Amino acid sequence: MEGYEKLEENQQNDREEIYSKAVRAGKRTYFFDVKSTRKDDYYLTITESKKRIAPDGKIYYEKHKLFLYKEDFEKFADGLDDVISFIRNNNFVQEDQNNEEQSNSTVNSEVQNSDFSNISYDDLESKSS
Repeated sequence: MEGYEKLEENQQNDREEIYSKAVRAGKRTYFFDVKSTRKDDYYLTITESKKRIAPDGKIYYEKHKLFLYKEDFEKFADGLDDVISFIRNNNFVQEDQNNEEQSNSTVNSEVQNSDFSNISYDDLESKSS
C-alpha cells in the first residue's frame, strides 16, 4: 500500500518526477528527471550536481539545471550525438596515443630502475635476522 500512497502523492503534485535516473561521474552527479506539466505533457530536466566545500568548511552542492521540452528532443539528441562523435573521432585517438606512450615509458623506467640480478635469498635472510 505504501507504493500506491506515494504514487497518489506524486499525482497530486503537478511537477513531481515521473521517472528519474542518476548517473555518477567522478566528482559530479547527473540527474535525468522526467516530469509532467499540468496538461500531462512530459519534459526532461537534466541537473548537474557538484559537491563543494564552503570557506567555513560546510559541504554544499552546486547545481545547474537544464529544461528540455519534447518538441526539442530530436534536435537536442542530434546535436549531442554530433558533438560526442566529433570528440570521439578527434580527441580519443590523441588521448589513446598519449596513454600508450605514458604506459610504455612507465614500464621502461620500471625495468631500468629495477636491479633483479643483485638480489639473493641469502641477502634477504641476513637482513631480516
